[in-house]
Amino acid sequence: MLRRSQTRGVGSVPDNASEVTAAGIARLAGVGRAAVSNWRRRHADFPKPVGGTETSPSFALGEVEQWLRDQGKLAEVPLRERVWQQLSGHPAGAVTALVHAGRVLLLVRDDPEGWRRLAALGDAELAERLPRALDESVHSGPVNTPAPVPGELAASVPLLRGVGELAAELGARQTFEFLLGRHLDANPRQYTLTPPGPAELMAALALGSQAASVLDPACGTGTLLRAVPHAESVYGQDTDPELAALAGLRLALHGAADVRTAAADSLRADAFPGLAVDAVLCHPPFNERNWGHDELGYDPRWEYGLPARTESELAWVQHALARLREGGTAVLLMPPAAASRRSGRRIRAGLLRRGALRAVIALPAGAAPPYGIPLQLWVLRKPGAGVQAAPELLVVDAAGLPGAAEAGRGKLPWQSVQSAVLDAWTPFDRDGTAEERPGVSRSVPVIELLDDDVDLAPARHLPPPAAPGGADALDAVRERLGETLRRTAELTPPPAGDVPHPGARLPLTTVGELARAGALVLRSGGAGTSASGTPVLTEHDVLTGAAPSATLPEGPAEEPVLTEPGDVVVPVLGGAAAARVIDAETAGAALGRNLQLLRPDPAALDPWFLAGFLRGTANNRQASSYATTASRLDVRRLQLPRLPLAEQARYGERFRALAAFEDALRLAGRLGEQLVRGLHDGLTDGVVRPE
Repeated sequence: MLRRSQTRGVGSVPDNASEVTAAGIARLAGVGRAAVSNWRRRHADFPKPVGGTETSPSFALGEVEQWLRDQGKLAEVPLRERVWQQLSGHPAGAVTALVHAGRVLLLVRDDPEGWRRLAALGDAELAERLPRALDESVHSGPVNTPAPVPGELAASVPLLRGVGELAAELGARQTFEFLLGRHLDANPRQYTLTPPGPAELMAALALGSQAASVLDPACGTGTLLRAVPHAESVYGQDTDPELAALAGLRLALHGAADVRTAAADSLRADAFPGLAVDAVLCHPPFNERNWGHDELGYDPRWEYGLPARTESELAWVQHALARLREGGTAVLLMPPAAASRRSGRRIRAGLLRRGALRAVIALPAGAAPPYGIPLQLWVLRKPGAGVQAAPELLVVDAAGLPGAAEAGRGKLPWQSVQSAVLDAWTPFDRDGTAEERPGVSRSVPVIELLDDDVDLAPARHLPPPAAPGGADALDAVRERLGETLRRTAELTPPPAGDVPHPGARLPLTTVGELARAGALVLRSGGAGTSASGTPVLTEHDVLTGAAPSATLPEGPAEEPVLTEPGDVVVPVLGGAAAARVIDAETAGAALGRNLQLLRPDPAALDPWFLAGFLRGTANNRQASSYATTASRLDVRRLQLPRLPLAEQARYGERFRALAAFEDALRLAGRLGEQLVRGLHDGLTDGVVRPE
């Protein structure tokens, strides 16, 4: 949705400066994108495109709103949605608009009366006087971007008025978090984001609850620095000037007293060469060959050895140690190969001998990007002069926790991982040793690690976990499997029998026709935020019959689509013919991305009848589009027969029985896998004897 207008100069027509795509128009009017396409074809006075491409044109937001208003099609648009459309379609780009909005939000927070006086001015006078007010605001320094000149702000005036109104409703910090979060969600491929769970764990490993000075030399949008509670002095650096500016604004709005951000490459152009902080948190770029190996050969930061050209991560490790005070802690998110590559063994050995590396923690795959790799956390501490090196290294394999293999799909609450890691780290940090937990954690004597490979992969230094509960637990799984198989046999459908009228076809209707007639309501999932961790029903949950496994991101309350008993949920991507009827246990969950909810009128439609016919393979095939590499289901084109409610109920009961049979098969499969794995492990570990 980011467009730059090619037809108007900045500031010439502020109300129409923002542009909006067809998807944005659909959200404004509360309709589907197909309706917008129909309006363009049927109405000669529909606004003409002002940018974009032939396949994805953009339109002037002001013209679109006026047309919708004249046609009586403009829904009651929430203020936050209007502000987002203005920001996402800003002619100078969404990031520039975010920087302008962030500066104004600091002014709104620190001088609300001054902002009210400015907001009462006309557009031209506000654009003229606002730069000086921003330049004089208390927090104008940390963002490290020059104050905008009057001409720059002319196109932003309508947006900034809306931002001020939204701040009065939500608060300045929450407004910026909402707009930044929307921008990041809309452009997922442009940014590498550290999820909140790993960020909180890294902050806890580094600082606990202590206030401190903290640095992130690859800060991005400031997620890691924001996770530090009550930080007094915060320093961030990023190669991207836009990200550095956004991070500075975000952290200033978050309440840090002293915020400094800089735009430069931390390895080649360190912006804080004399800094000595209490903690460093960093999610560095991985596998970079051009990190400065040739020009930085004699840099004093390489206290533990010059990193090889293929070991950029070990350069970031030493940069972090160089910016710590004695006794300060650094936590870096690292690729697993950094713990075992032969090219880095000399530096790893040096870190161990000096006591600088204190812990290596393997996370479950999917904890942070790149999501397909089980990343690691390295916890480092800067050795003090005359302080004896620690004799042991803590290794933790959080990927070995029960159920951790599902963490990447949101099945394991992140809190379980964090608790297990901190339960091992806290006593080790205090006493220098930790209680051994087979398969999970152990404090390893450094002397054991200083071999030819200096391989620090946690799983290689942990005793294997015992079979859960031993033979008794395996017997319990076996008994439960037997009960499930017996139930599966009872639920097996009877023979189909003869078809009474082969070739006879029932009269059909479509979901779209039923929606227009009011027999059901269609809703799309994916939006929404929460302050209380509302559970989210994901596409994976629908396909596997699992309970809601994710949670909404935190932020100012933005109403998600919540499920109710009797709703039917259908995945729209991937080509799988699936539909799930919401029961009392699943009700109340938010609808996740790539899901469509159908809420039938119980006086007109039986939900099990509806779900059963929506799952038909031929039905899904005719309603799917293969215009791209992935098929997408047009739910409105799905068909079902026109039948009286009593006849629907007959079909519904059979579909409900099939669903119960399917659930029993799934459970039997999971229990069978658990029993087989447990017996394999029990036999190899000596818990189970062959006889």
